[in-house]
Amino acid sequence: MTTAPVARKTTTSAPVPTQSRYQNSVAEYWNAEENPVNLELGKIDDLYHHHYGIGEADWSVLDEPDPELRKERVTSELHRLEHAQAELLAGHLGALTPADRVFDAGCGRGGGSIVANLRYGCHSDGVTISAKQADFANAMARKRGVADKVRYHHRNMLDTGFETGAYAASWNNESTMYVELELLFAEHARLLRRGGRYVTITGCYNDTYGRASREVSLINAHYICDIHPRSEYFRAMARNRLVPVHVEDLTQATIPYWELRKQADHLVTGVEDAFLDAYKNGSFQYLLIAADRV
Repeated sequence: MTTAPVARKTTTSAPVPTQSRYQNSVAEYWNAEENPVNLELGKIDDLYHHHYGIGEADWSVLDEPDPELRKERVTSELHRLEHAQAELLAGHLGALTPADRVFDAGCGRGGGSIVANLRYGCHSDGVTISAKQADFANAMARKRGVADKVRYHHRNMLDTGFETGAYAASWNNESTMYVELELLFAEHARLLRRGGRYVTITGCYNDTYGRASREVSLINAHYICDIHPRSEYFRAMARNRLVPVHVEDLTQATIPYWELRKQADHLVTGVEDAFLDAYKNGSFQYLLIAADRV
């Protein structure tokens, strides 16, 4: 079942609702961010993903004797792995049509919305708390010639101002750790039509081990975020009419990405060991959760 597309606003931005001091600090962080591991990978095909990768790596890229060509090959391989992650998420959004609208919460520089549009031909609204990211993503949409269907907005994903029930699908790709899950899932439930699909891929700490581990605390400090326990995702979804239909543990699938990135001297950020240690000791998990709005 599909619905006719709702009339779209002509502006791609609106005043961001009142933000907490913490939300302001997150916006400042991403407005200033120029990390090569985000920018250099995106330059390959103008798909800027701002998340991690999955799948077995092609380790032969490390054997390249020419230093500059090695950099290029490693960068390309990391981008291939992160694009595979984006495609996996998009593949769980349901049976979408070009008439459908989807919502990309915490869209970063916009790669996820482009992937969804390429796959389904659908309309997408991406939201980021960073004005700089929204401007960058809209420029990429114009460059690709899809700005009539893919738009990015400088708004707060907890209070978007978009129409209730207007979306067939929505998602967060590694952005849930910046917000309270109760408020986030309430907004997704409001935006989704009945039967709409919500998907998240996220890192969460394994609370069967107790509180967050030292490694998880290091990751929090690095990204000024607050990683949630695994159990809270399912409790908050249940309280907001989101019923999980598929849960997949991607922890083992993401380790090759981190092991390769650790050896990419031109892209390392210093957080690689914390991720690898946390994944390997079991205190941190990388999950995909797909849920239907009932």
